[in-house]
Amino acid sequence: MSKVLILAEHNGSQINQSTAKVLTAAKQLNADAIDVVLFAGDAALASQVASLNGVNAVKFVQCADNHDQLAASIAPTVAELGKDYTHVWGPSTTFGKDVMPRVAALLGVNQVSDVMEVIDATTFKRPIYAGNAIITVKTDTAQIVATVRTASFAAEKAMDGSAAINESNLENAASHTTYVSLSSGNSDRPDLQTASKVISGGRGVGSEENFKIVYDLADKIGAATGASRAAVDAGYVPNDMQVGQTGKIIAPDLYMCFGISGAIQHLTGIKDAGTIVAINKDADAPIFEVADVGLVGDLFKIIPEMMEKL
Repeated sequence: MSKVLILAEHNGSQINQSTAKVLTAAKQLNADAIDVVLFAGDAALASQVASLNGVNAVKFVQCADNHDQLAASIAPTVAELGKDYTHVWGPSTTFGKDVMPRVAALLGVNQVSDVMEVIDATTFKRPIYAGNAIITVKTDTAQIVATVRTASFAAEKAMDGSAAINESNLENAASHTTYVSLSSGNSDRPDLQTASKVISGGRGVGSEENFKIVYDLADKIGAATGASRAAVDAGYVPNDMQVGQTGKIIAPDLYMCFGISGAIQHLTGIKDAGTIVAINKDADAPIFEVADVGLVGDLFKIIPEMMEKL
């Protein structure tokens, strides 16, 4: 008999789509029950989780002083709850990567990271070597702690669930760790990790000022904006826009990139995109090997033409 406990992620007002994607992966286990543990200060978030199709129960843990944002505070509770489950899963996001290794350590098991395919209840596929190879792993531990590569699974969209909500309080919040603040860029554009359309620029854009042309195109079609590591390292854009192995792993329906050569680290971050469109002056750029649509040309001529037609 298998039971799954999922760690929910939220931004304070909305449940992150990563939670629904982990739920999709968990359903493939054909488990007897799937529960979700939510650490938050707002009970409305628990109702959002309870409405997800396939959730049996929501363990809503009330947190004060933003301790729900601190891995040191919530990991012991997740591990304690996890003792009653065969699988304890979280998203392979910044939040999940912070919390889940602590949970695995507290349970005394090895973590399975970046699950991208479920073979059965104990066998999974995950990427290695920057996504150049896929390895199949099998584990026989009492609890299987894992992070799920959210770009590999579609979000569970059905909101007809009516899971029970069990409320408690976080009693032993970490005293050695204190939440100070969260700073993020202000933008009206969609979130990069959940957007259905993404426009990215690379070193070929040339400068921070030139990136305005990328932003203008993104705004025209309601897309999020991303960048290659080369553009980030050059100071053209902030690092929260970086797409790739050391940036954000994304899976939009449409990914358009301008002036990006296609280093393997970047390709790792976009391999799950629906349609990849590449524009580059170099006809031999590696990006064309993975692009569904490729155009050899000058982005400073092509983008204005696209804007005019749009």
